[in-house]
Amino acid sequence: QVQLVESGGGLVQAGGSLTLSCVASGNILYINSMAWYRQTPGEQRELVAVINAADSTNYADLVKGRFTISRDNVAKNTVHLQMKSLKPEDAAVYYCYSDRIRVVGGHQVLDIWGRGTQVTVTS
Repeated sequence: QVQLVESGGGLVQAGGSLTLSCVASGNILYINSMAWYRQTPGEQRELVAVINAADSTNYADLVKGRFTISRDNVAKNTVHLQMKSLKPEDAAVYYCYSDRIRVVGGHQVLDIWGRGTQVTVTS
């Protein structure tokens, strides 16, 4: 069973930094893209950053220049989101997402979400 598990959330002061990690597991052969979304109560989940299989990245305007998404150099099934100069408005539950993962046996799993990790930013 394919799973995405996030870690690294926590409490940080405004202006501080935090790095989130997402590990994909489950007899994985190939991951198409991985992304980070975030959601605050009463709001829709919004895309923060995405990295594709070729390591091309894209960011929401609100986080450009402050957040960096990257794939782990060693553990290729792990993606990090480095967040700098955090603002109170960055506080949210951050979710890891993959659009398509191929597993041993050729089966593809689509639209996989992690359970989220809370990021709290104090002013």
